[in-house]
Amino acid sequence: MSRVEGPTPLSRRAFLRRGALTALGASALAGCGSGPSRTSSTADSTTSSTTTTAASTTTTSSETGPPSAADWSALRDSLAGKLVLPADAAYGDAKLVYDLRFEDSSPAAVAYAGSSTDVQRLIDFARRHAIAPIPRSGGHSYAGYSTGGGLIVDVGALNSVSVAGSTATVGAGTRLVDLYSALATAGVLVPGGSCPSVGIAGLALGGGVGVLGRKYGLTADAIRSLTVVTADGSVRHADAASEPDLYWASRGGGGRNFGIATAFDFAVKPIPPLALFTLEFPWAAAASLFGAWADWIGRAPDELWSNCLLLSAGSSGLIARATGVYVGELAALAALVGQLASAVGAAPSTNYVRADGYLQAMLVEAGCAEITLAQCHLQAPGTAGTLARAAFAAKSAFFSTAPPSAGVAAIVDAVESFQRELPELGGGLAFDGYGGAINAVAADATAFVHRDALCQLQMSGSWGSGTSASSAAAVAAWLGETATRLAPYTNGEAYQNYIDPTLADWPQAYYGANLPRLESIKRAYDPDDVFSFAQSIPLR
Repeated sequence: MSRVEGPTPLSRRAFLRRGALTALGASALAGCGSGPSRTSSTADSTTSSTTTTAASTTTTSSETGPPSAADWSALRDSLAGKLVLPADAAYGDAKLVYDLRFEDSSPAAVAYAGSSTDVQRLIDFARRHAIAPIPRSGGHSYAGYSTGGGLIVDVGALNSVSVAGSTATVGAGTRLVDLYSALATAGVLVPGGSCPSVGIAGLALGGGVGVLGRKYGLTADAIRSLTVVTADGSVRHADAASEPDLYWASRGGGGRNFGIATAFDFAVKPIPPLALFTLEFPWAAAASLFGAWADWIGRAPDELWSNCLLLSAGSSGLIARATGVYVGELAALAALVGQLASAVGAAPSTNYVRADGYLQAMLVEAGCAEITLAQCHLQAPGTAGTLARAAFAAKSAFFSTAPPSAGVAAIVDAVESFQRELPELGGGLAFDGYGGAINAVAADATAFVHRDALCQLQMSGSWGSGTSASSAAAVAAWLGETATRLAPYTNGEAYQNYIDPTLADWPQAYYGANLPRLESIKRAYDPDDVFSFAQSIPLR
């Protein structure tokens, strides 16, 4: 059963990917993703140092100087996976990440790990030759932290998914679209984001906000255990009983901080009935839509996740839209959507409500409903992937309460200013609903501290490879101005998976009261700061 009303009966994929926003997903404007536990832990817990597997293949010896050609050759021969060096024909493609802003990066090499043992060898090699080991799962880091001048340790080949009982064992490089496909076959789900090409490791380690979050929590909340290769070359199995601090830190402490994850065990849930909706209004109703949506989502049942999108879509103009996913029957969602539409006080130009299966719903949210699973991957030689890379910049914030009328006016004006200043680009504001199972977890139960938000905001601008440097600079300026204007209405926090190199007090914004414990765990597991980057957990 479906209901499509109004003068513009578009498919939902057409809604989500219309005009200049063709690279943007349903629940995020930039980076394609990014989208995101029951017991409390004390902040002064003593860090465990138990090692589950000694690193017999590594020595973490003192530096021997820059690697020679013979060193690289020996490393290549030692790996089950593949090593790509700058002189190799495959290097140009191997070094690419999602964001085109970083396409000129020049890593020392790109290694595709074939096992945890490979990861051990790569970390040891990097340490001995004073090269930074750089973990890469899906390569979607907003600040380019999954690339650089070091040794890229790509875990994409570690992508198996198996389900046994209430647990899914998932390789750290598994892309979301492949995870959802495998889970659907088994009749179970794990809450996650909407970007199909995001790797599970980056999503889960930083939190993992997604379209089922209000019912089932964050991706991080579903982690039962994980396997991590730490800076000393040890393979550690972390769960609530073994390596409990590493386990705690890995549920929201962010990627590239404590080691390189190679596998996860997630708690799974049976797939329920699902229904989806999209409401779109004339731009004149944008302020009314956001005000009504903020009140509505704050009172909504946990089964409903929704976002509010206020977008500047290039030649397609300004868009005021709410979308959502409901865990339950279509009739119940239709009633909830009717309440929102009535509260806006203006007739929606389109009203779309439809029941969908789990995999189809995830494909709709990913913008892949009208292509094959094989095509729902990034373009790469030898693959059927059709999804294009993009350049983008973004900032994030959280609202604990709905903003007053002055804040709503500032929100609407920010999007209108984007349209005036950058009419050729796509961007705007996306508000993702929190609450429900996300906020039911204590702020110190995991490293993810953002447990009292009404909604999360992502401010974003996206552009293609041909965009001028001046336009990119204008996006950055708009982001800074918008963040400053909206700061009086937000709670001072930011989402670590939308990592932002321009954020001033980022440790506090990302981790809040959990920062001291994270710093203690960093000192215990990486005392030499091997996994160091511009916004890594500080050693202090």
